[in-house]
Amino acid sequence: MYNERGINQREEPPPLEKKERKKYMIAIENGKVLLPDGSFLEKGTVLVEGGKIKAVGKNVEVPEDAQVIDASGKWVTPGLIDAHTHISTFNEPNWHRTRNDGNEMSGPIQAHLRGLDALNPFDYAIEPVRNAGFTTCYTGPGSGNIIGGTGVAFKLRGKVADEMIIPGTEAMKMALGENAKTNYGPRDKSPMTRMGNAGVWRETLAKAKNYSDRLKAVGDDRTKIAGYDFELEALVPVVRGEMRCRIHAHRADDICTAIRVAEEFGLDYTIEHATEGHLIPEYMGKKKVRCVVGPLLLPPAKMELWNAVPENAQTLIEAGCLVCLTADTSSETKWLPRDIGVCIAHGLDEKEAFKGVTINPAKLLGIEDKVGSLEAGKDADVAIFDGHPFSNMTHCVLTMIDGEIYHNKM
Repeated sequence: MYNERGINQREEPPPLEKKERKKYMIAIENGKVLLPDGSFLEKGTVLVEGGKIKAVGKNVEVPEDAQVIDASGKWVTPGLIDAHTHISTFNEPNWHRTRNDGNEMSGPIQAHLRGLDALNPFDYAIEPVRNAGFTTCYTGPGSGNIIGGTGVAFKLRGKVADEMIIPGTEAMKMALGENAKTNYGPRDKSPMTRMGNAGVWRETLAKAKNYSDRLKAVGDDRTKIAGYDFELEALVPVVRGEMRCRIHAHRADDICTAIRVAEEFGLDYTIEHATEGHLIPEYMGKKKVRCVVGPLLLPPAKMELWNAVPENAQTLIEAGCLVCLTADTSSETKWLPRDIGVCIAHGLDEKEAFKGVTINPAKLLGIEDKVGSLEAGKDADVAIFDGHPFSNMTHCVLTMIDGEIYHNKM
């Protein structure tokens, strides 16, 4: 039987009346607690009240009526965050003859689409990813188009998409490289080449800039311009720098094209994947590029992935880039901690590894005041592991979102 949050009641803590839950305290004691700087506090306490973190430390006063969770010998972290997934928008399970909902392939410019409209709260991927310690993810359209539409960050709980999303995290998906030209070239449609990718992108941004300027000239009064353009309307906040662009780019030359065009139009942007970033780290560091790096262990499935190496994230960190770590998938997001462990074996700094799935993605999504670290006043999103979180021999034994326990194997 499933409760009001769509999870199996066998994993629920003892039921409480809603009026009691506002006062209800949970104390996670004796755990190895991750601090905001990436270090750990031994035998620390995390006190939760009313869905928020009330206190973190060694000498936290715990009320007598608080529910105590003994985390002795366990690692306590903020709920993990993956800033680039396709959970719910692509949907699982997926019959191989159907097209997933993540790429509208009727044309290379789909700026007016919203990932929210494909977000399925009952998607298969949500539960296994949550059970792996993830509490917040960003999801959105794929990279099949030059402009694919907006994605959004959401909490991994709830039954209605509008109640799951975190307002203000919307961003426009854009893509360079093989995907768009491979999707349209065989149909004798533009873009067919990397030049075509950049050309279609520039043309669209120029039209959006012109549309935005016309709107500004009339005080953003839509009734005073000749026609409402639904496609360009979605790009107005993009060309005004009010909405971030998430630009898919694996190869080094695609990364450079993305930066070049973004600077031409004054875009607020991130580079998604940055697979060949290790070939141009000085350039990316000089540009202070924010990156979402991954998948971390890519096989050479297509040409632009041939230079994937597990040292990539650390190379970009050392160059001065803000780096988030991603699995770039749906249910297989649950294996991201394992992949990070492999990268640590190849030189990824452990503190930076933890930042890559906690505070850094929170910063990239603009929600670091809510999630990403265990600090008083933030949402009580917590994960507990029975070993090092990035070991393939470790299990997540408890996941808490907004003070509610959704997964409990303690």
